[in-house]
Amino acid sequence: MGKITKYLNQLIIGNVFDNPEILEKYSVDRSIIKLKPKFVAFPESTGDIQKLLKFFNQIALREIPASVTVRGSGLDEGGADLTTGLVISTEKLNRMLEIDSRDRLVRVQAGITLKELNTALSVSGLTVPIGGRDAETIGGLIANCLCDSYYGKYGGIQNYVERIEVILSNGDCLQTNRLRKYALAKRAAEKTFEGSIYRKIAKLLKEEDKFLREFDFDNAGLSGYPGIAKVPKRETVDLMPLFFGSQGTLGVISEVILRAVPIRENVVRTVATFKDLSTAIKYMDEALALRPREMNLCDLKIIQAVRGSGKHLDGVFKKTEDGFAVYMVFDERKNMITRRLEKLHNEMPRSVKMIYDKPENQLALNEFENATINYLNNVKNGERVPILTDFYIPSVNLVNFTNDIKVLGEKLDLDLALFGSYANGIYSLRPLFDFKDKDTNKKIATFLRAGAYIIKRQGGTLAGGTPEGRVKAAATNNDMLDSTKNLYSEIKKIFDPNNILNPDIKLGADSRFTLTHFRDSEISGLVG
Repeated sequence: MGKITKYLNQLIIGNVFDNPEILEKYSVDRSIIKLKPKFVAFPESTGDIQKLLKFFNQIALREIPASVTVRGSGLDEGGADLTTGLVISTEKLNRMLEIDSRDRLVRVQAGITLKELNTALSVSGLTVPIGGRDAETIGGLIANCLCDSYYGKYGGIQNYVERIEVILSNGDCLQTNRLRKYALAKRAAEKTFEGSIYRKIAKLLKEEDKFLREFDFDNAGLSGYPGIAKVPKRETVDLMPLFFGSQGTLGVISEVILRAVPIRENVVRTVATFKDLSTAIKYMDEALALRPREMNLCDLKIIQAVRGSGKHLDGVFKKTEDGFAVYMVFDERKNMITRRLEKLHNEMPRSVKMIYDKPENQLALNEFENATINYLNNVKNGERVPILTDFYIPSVNLVNFTNDIKVLGEKLDLDLALFGSYANGIYSLRPLFDFKDKDTNKKIATFLRAGAYIIKRQGGTLAGGTPEGRVKAAATNNDMLDSTKNLYSEIKKIFDPNNILNPDIKLGADSRFTLTHFRDSEISGLVG
């Protein structure tokens, strides 16, 4: 154990490790990147995080390179969980601190997982309607601003966060709140780091007022800090929107207050198959009026691959070879939804096959729910690495996009099967790459560049559903306007003047560094 590790263990209640086994475990996330940290810390309180950041900020003040990355469940697909410096894991910061059933508010530590949170809330008949993965932490969901499968109906994690507590780069604690003019002036007058942040942000908002009013942040994706557009509102200021999609570059989220909603019990599922995408789009456009909780589209090549693994998926899939499947989940009135779906089905061509949520269809529906996970994990001699994932494509260009990726797949000899959510326009492609092939890294880089070009050409956004991290930044940073880049760089400097918080992702990512740190072997464990 090194001297710094021993000192940090004396400094905090939790533990800090530098032994090779732990460092190796935290050198990968769900991305294609591998970076080995020097230290991994497991804080057990907000105070621990404050002490760790204060120490590394002081090191940076002496012009010694320092890098701190916060990590929840390690599920990031863009390499934002990785660093060559200190990893702060929030695994032990997973408690529910308070629950107010009457006002439907809950205060939690940032390391609590979505499953842990909703399991605890279910006792009170409540939930936070986020369609993310069970193991994702609340802090991670905020930091990545996930455009989840429920987003089309419920609007994502940002709609349910009331306040957050953030540990700033110097170790100070910031609690967000929407401030009116007097309160803002009072806070900005304080001779603290928090005070300087409010002063500089207020100045930045004034200087960039015209740009903020004219720039189309809604379609800009999650690159940089588009939340700056929501910081000012009717002569008030709230810093919280900046942290959605910030990926730990502005501060470490330690606690969160969320608003819950009553659990909806009447769930209805349905799957329909289509021989062509245009008919599927017509069907989905009609079904959107029924306000589905989920509306997922997938290439039937995925279903064929799943059936090849031993899953039956009988019934509607029995004679279906090519085309697309649409899976929908509703949580409104069951009988009304079923009647309207049957009517919609009758209006479709006879080639359209559909199954409803009936006892005889339970197995097929259950297996379809798990089809994507099966597809991503049931591979031989390779891995379906996340390169072009969670990108946005407008529905009007979806057919043209699928035509483009068909050509790309043939050119690169890749199986490009599209899947994602039509309700929010977020899709993914996960082709199989063989790590035994010495040219795999070059092929992945070509796929990223070519795919990013096609997405942009079809009016889409590469970082539409998740931020750019390291991987997507290799493409998005080159496309960003200088005026936008300057604005985002200034925000980063205001919150992290010594550049210790995840300095090598988002705007700080270097494409050459990223490409040279691709993994050379597959990751183990369930992905997806």
